[in-house]
Amino acid sequence: MKGKLEPSERQRLIEEGKNLKEGLTALEEDLVKLHDKLQQEAQCIPNMTHPDVPIGGEDCSTIRKMVGSSPKFSFPVKDHLQLGNELDLFDFDAAAEVSGSKFYYLKNEAVLLEMALVNWTLSEVMKRGFTPLTTPEIVRSSIVEKCGFQPRANNTQIYSIDDSDQCLIGTAEIPVGGLHMDSILADTLLPLKYVAFSHCFRTEAGSAGAATRGLYRVHQFSKVEMFIFCRPEESESYHEELIQIEEDIFSSLGLHFKTLDMASEDLGAPAYRKFDIEAWMPGLERFGEISSASNCTDYQSRRLGIRYRPSEAAVTSGKKSKSNLAPPQFVHTLNATACAVPRMIICLLENYQQEDGSVLIPQPLRPFMGGINVIATKSL
Repeated sequence: MKGKLEPSERQRLIEEGKNLKEGLTALEEDLVKLHDKLQQEAQCIPNMTHPDVPIGGEDCSTIRKMVGSSPKFSFPVKDHLQLGNELDLFDFDAAAEVSGSKFYYLKNEAVLLEMALVNWTLSEVMKRGFTPLTTPEIVRSSIVEKCGFQPRANNTQIYSIDDSDQCLIGTAEIPVGGLHMDSILADTLLPLKYVAFSHCFRTEAGSAGAATRGLYRVHQFSKVEMFIFCRPEESESYHEELIQIEEDIFSSLGLHFKTLDMASEDLGAPAYRKFDIEAWMPGLERFGEISSASNCTDYQSRRLGIRYRPSEAAVTSGKKSKSNLAPPQFVHTLNATACAVPRMIICLLENYQQEDGSVLIPQPLRPFMGGINVIATKSL
């Protein structure tokens, strides 16, 4: 028959087709691996920076605001470690035996003080329209990476769980950021404002010395974190709102603090702009960081797949249809510390210490302290 292939030729073409199919399968597998590798490398690229961000290292950060003045004492000032020892509030030695260095037990009124700080802070932030959350404290490594942290890098602050794809959280920002992962939010829901309580775990790799002693830098601590999902055009105004809430909280506690516009080299990968607040710690004789507020724009939402659909669709005809809907856009995310408990305890003990060795409880916290207004030396 005309055009009929010889059996040998037909078999050759069959083999060639089979080889091409196998080669294509191998190339597709290589493409998937290459895509994953490219995605992993792309996730290491930091966010853009706001045009007003100071350029340089931490020393280039600028003071935006100074609130209050440092307290004057007519007696030798004690640091929080000495106060905690005399008032029986901490046990670092037992914690070191049980868990290792940079762990601690809180005791007696210090426990009530932690709970008071958490509950008062939550109540204050909820008054501003934030929804309270408690979060998972173990998350997948991929979520950590998508939020802009590197769990497996050298000198990472993240605790990774061996033989697992999971990590302990270093901040509630991570699980709250993942709350709406891979979703399209209704425009009418925005902004979504959350205030989350969690325990935080950090390796604190490379940190040592007198400046980080005691409660200042520890591996585990409690924190209240604010987080906002919003429209892109609103993120700068919500950044200002978060900073104002922080400043109101610390002012209510009578702290002397300064708000800093952080320089480019101190932003971290996700932040477009970040403001830190440092409070005066008399026992340490210096300002110490107690909070930060970051606008991450769409850096996290692109990686987490969090979008919203604008409500005002660009309709070109009289009839509404699926094709007339405005395309989804990535939300902006912001986060800010409302209360990092150990550093707040440092501030309160050192700033409210009295000549007789006692410590006054600030007025806003007293309703949460079970009737205790003063932490006094224990009678033998």
